[in-house]
Amino acid sequence: MPPPPLPPPQPQREYLCVRAPGPLEEADGRLDKPFWDAAEWSDDFVDIEGDLKPGPPLRTRVKMLWDDQNLYIGAEMAEPHVWGTLTERDSVIFHDNDFEVFLNPTGNRLRYYEFEMNALNTVWDLFLPKPYRDGGQADNSWDIAGLRTAVFVDGTVNDASDEDRGWSVEIVMPWAAFDRHPGGGRAPEEGEAWRINFSRVEWDTAIVEGKYQKIPGRAEHNWVWSPMGLIDMHVPERWGIVRFVTE
Repeated sequence: MPPPPLPPPQPQREYLCVRAPGPLEEADGRLDKPFWDAAEWSDDFVDIEGDLKPGPPLRTRVKMLWDDQNLYIGAEMAEPHVWGTLTERDSVIFHDNDFEVFLNPTGNRLRYYEFEMNALNTVWDLFLPKPYRDGGQADNSWDIAGLRTAVFVDGTVNDASDEDRGWSVEIVMPWAAFDRHPGGGRAPEEGEAWRINFSRVEWDTAIVEGKYQKIPGRAEHNWVWSPMGLIDMHVPERWGIVRFVTE
């Protein structure tokens, strides 16, 4: 039986990713260093359903840079209560608040990559030959070889006694790791475009006996860079577009 038809698409966003001024020598999660000055901020994230739902109450935005070796991603998330529980790699990270990256280099819906991380700098990376709704099965054994990540918390993690300002991440992904699509394992050509999207999962919490707890019975919020028009990130043809340029 074919999957049910999709609702109408939302307008897709685009980002011009310029070349990095040099390698990122040390990733510490802070985006106020000179390395990031060349990169423009993305548009603020919206609800995954786009215009069908109100905008998120907390700001999320990203920056990107690239060179012949790596893709560099920085994300900034306003958050008054920074928390995390998962510490083992390849845990189902979206059970915590998280930041996610989706990459489809060929733009043909097939053979794409997913990455998630939480405020404890725990990561989950996986590969999908095709979307779940088409019968795809995730390969959790795939890892981003040479991956570097870092988190900066403007506040304190898992301390319910204070109010935080947010958290930011730096991600360094070597092109060589993305080798499961045709022509993979190489840097993009000048002017080349990839399908890409970013997601932030946010859970409603309460403070119970001095600790954060997810409120039972409430689904997570899904905030994204390029709106999907439905609650499903695994529709690659609805992701945004990043184009790799010199300046």
